[in-house]
Amino acid sequence: MAAAIPVSVSLILSSDSQPSQRLPVILSPSNIQHPFLSLHKSFNFSSRFRVSSKCSSPSPSSSTTTTTTSTETETSSASTTYSYLEDSYKTGRFLSNEEIEKLNALQNFRYYQQLETGSMCVRLMKPEEMDITVKLLAESFVESMLLPVGYVSLLRYLVKQYLIERRAAMPHAVTLIGFYKGKQEMNTGEEKEDLEELAGTVEVCFDKRGANTSPPTPTSPKNAPYICNMAVKQSLRRRGIGWNLLKASEELISQMSSMRDVYLHCRMIDLAPLNMYTKAGYNIVKTDSIRVLLMLQRRKHLMCKKLAVLKNPSELDISGSDTELSSQLDMLKS
Repeated sequence: MAAAIPVSVSLILSSDSQPSQRLPVILSPSNIQHPFLSLHKSFNFSSRFRVSSKCSSPSPSSSTTTTTTSTETETSSASTTYSYLEDSYKTGRFLSNEEIEKLNALQNFRYYQQLETGSMCVRLMKPEEMDITVKLLAESFVESMLLPVGYVSLLRYLVKQYLIERRAAMPHAVTLIGFYKGKQEMNTGEEKEDLEELAGTVEVCFDKRGANTSPPTPTSPKNAPYICNMAVKQSLRRRGIGWNLLKASEELISQMSSMRDVYLHCRMIDLAPLNMYTKAGYNIVKTDSIRVLLMLQRRKHLMCKKLAVLKNPSELDISGSDTELSSQLDMLKS
């Protein structure tokens, strides 16, 4: 949570947050779907702190954009700017100056929040952190569906292929991960901080180029920001982590996109997440037709929120909590 034959993987991980969410996994070599491999999953997810090595702020990096009629000069400028990025954030394809600046902004993005039981930091997932993120997603899937342990390896492979494909879409889409550092009160009355650990993950799409090729229904506007694939570690649920993953996503969207309308999906039967999204300011704009039941799918709401223009991006509404809601991963077949 490598093959010799090329396989196209199409996974949709939605931001619903309640048990009984469906996660069909579609393998489609040569554009042929294999229904026998379709899996359905469901599961629960329900101010500043000292920066550790895992979530430390990178040294300041600069972006240089030179506008000139010379193609060679522009290419040289892009190469110079690209060199400021950490190797782990480079996508392996040619990027325009605008994309390089956005990638640099993603590299420097940090969301910090003090919680009742500890502290949290959300930032961009690095390639070396992909395996632990895959493990979180795959194990959450198996746990929620009570699937045999043997499914873990298959799911890890599928999810990893999906994350690799999505990483290639940067800076138009990004996978964020959240680290949590708990605190314990000692007998002396002093507080002791636990080691930082991966707490959750969420995917954010900023525009049409970052949109998934097989989105769940009802379909959201492809050029609008979209939040999906939220998962929280089982042992760390109900601590506000899911809520803050949502808020971190909104803050990043405010910085990366000029569009204010943000979309996500929520299944009709999931009243707890529906209440949570409503509390966060999301409204239902469209609902699946009853005909989706014929495709063995649950009906879903498409929800939308209009983000306010942030004067200070670090000052967000953090009054919500996921005590009512356990955030979850949901892979949906279009």
